[in-house]
Amino acid sequence: MRQLALIFFIVCNFSLLNAQTKLQYDLKKDDVFVIKQRAEQLIVQELDGVTHEITNKIDGVLEFSVVGEVDDNYQISLTFKDLNLQMASSLQGQLMDVKAKEVVEGDMQSQIFNSLLETPVSIILAKTGDILEVKGGDSLVNKMARASGIEDEFSLNMMKSNLKKEFGSEALSNNYKQMTYIYSTQEIDTGSTWENQYSGKLEAKNKWVLDSMNDTIVRINGTANVTMNVEEAVATMKLNGTQETAITADRKSGFIQKMTVTGLSKGTSVMSQMGDTEIPTTIKSTITYELIKE
Repeated sequence: MRQLALIFFIVCNFSLLNAQTKLQYDLKKDDVFVIKQRAEQLIVQELDGVTHEITNKIDGVLEFSVVGEVDDNYQISLTFKDLNLQMASSLQGQLMDVKAKEVVEGDMQSQIFNSLLETPVSIILAKTGDILEVKGGDSLVNKMARASGIEDEFSLNMMKSNLKKEFGSEALSNNYKQMTYIYSTQEIDTGSTWENQYSGKLEAKNKWVLDSMNDTIVRINGTANVTMNVEEAVATMKLNGTQETAITADRKSGFIQKMTVTGLSKGTSVMSQMGDTEIPTTIKSTITYELIKE
């Protein structure tokens, strides 16, 4: 009888250890998460034996504040608290060095990016992390354009068009899905895999695996096939590649504690001033998101 009881105890506990669970965001009104974002992108172009390297660096702080629930989704206020941008060329030197908190008189770029700070946009976030809607991005773009001080209507509209590609509602939705859209709609256990995808300038088809979890921490790894399709007035880029993601998330809230995304893409770029000449192009990138305050 005692042996039967022992067997029953072992079997029950083994089944509990392997029980499936539904990982998702579980947020409460007034929850606040402050994320530090760092990104470095190296663009290498090769033409007639000459190598041109462009290095882009972004360092920013984002605040996600939970406003409430809407139709079983979460309404979140996203606010840029800080943003620093650097761009350097191996042939042309420093192209951009902007610290959004430091407005330099007469510097249009610093005025534009300073206006980005402390202006919230509204996000509707599904429990899987899919961003269903963003409101306020286009108003943000208008504010940034006005901060430039440009009065000529044609030039102002051109600036709005360019800013919208990065900070408009649709662009913000696509950009931050990389950070949030990580969960499955199905119940899973350790070793389970699932897939999702998002689009925009960077289209990614992701395959995720639940590496491990305990009462407090979830560890997820992801691989993705990515396509980059960038169309600007001065250049277009078409590249394909892969992306690796490592995530540590809070088991209770589902919010990330740290995420590292590394990518490598190859293809071609075409500069408008060079006609139809295709320039072999490689882009290497590393992005980290880290929770610095909760």
